[in-house]
Amino acid sequence: MTRTAPHGTGAASPGHGDGPAPGRAAITARTLRTDRWWVQPLLTALALVAFVVYSSFRAFQNAYYFSEPYISPFYSPCITTACEGDTFPKLFTGPDWISPAIYILVFPLGIRLTCYYYRKAYYRSFWLSPPACAVAEPHRRYSGETRFPLIGQNLHRYFLYTALVINVILFYDAVLAFRDETGAWGHMGLGTVILLVNAVLLFLYSLSCHSCRHIVGGRLNSFSRHPVRYRFWTVVSRLNARHMQYAWASLASVALADLYVFLLATGTISDLRFF
Repeated sequence: MTRTAPHGTGAASPGHGDGPAPGRAAITARTLRTDRWWVQPLLTALALVAFVVYSSFRAFQNAYYFSEPYISPFYSPCITTACEGDTFPKLFTGPDWISPAIYILVFPLGIRLTCYYYRKAYYRSFWLSPPACAVAEPHRRYSGETRFPLIGQNLHRYFLYTALVINVILFYDAVLAFRDETGAWGHMGLGTVILLVNAVLLFLYSLSCHSCRHIVGGRLNSFSRHPVRYRFWTVVSRLNARHMQYAWASLASVALADLYVFLLATGTISDLRFF
């Protein structure tokens, strides 16, 4: 006996090929959701665009990134002889028209672009793939990360290595910030706190990375034979559960740290000194 779909449900009859499964509702609407599902991807897109615009402006501005003893994280490590201040060894002489930030921003930018969480964020917000749960995406095909430019996402692990090095340098900058404007040690200002908090948040963002979790505990058949790596893996796994929060918190903190140094360098505000 041939089974038919219940009357008025819109369900399709059993068949073959690419049609819906037997008994499934043939829904042609993009979504049946009635809530404001588009708000989250919209806010995500606006926040990321705002950060990209601000960071690009500051990177190419090539000015107001150092105020003794603070240096903007966008320009750290400052490795050319044209750099202001003396926070890092000058490794080479670059053209005056190239901002020192250009030489190092590619690495923190690389880990952000290839980050597993941010892939979800901008895939949904910019490419609408998919824009939200239970909402159909407008693309007919999806080739995954097997073709250019998405194949570059596989470089995430290597960007993580460089990001960890920069994390150490940012802690070094925070240590140097325990000086006053004359270079004397044993002092602390609001800028010290901001640079230190930023370094901690960026370090937590790196440690909570999915690739870091795999590096620490991946490819092990038996954790009992590797108790030290297992201990590290459990710690990173706990951090990984908050990777999204660390991603946004560190994104905000690095922009705030740069803005604070900019305001000091332009003389707009004075540093609040604690001692």
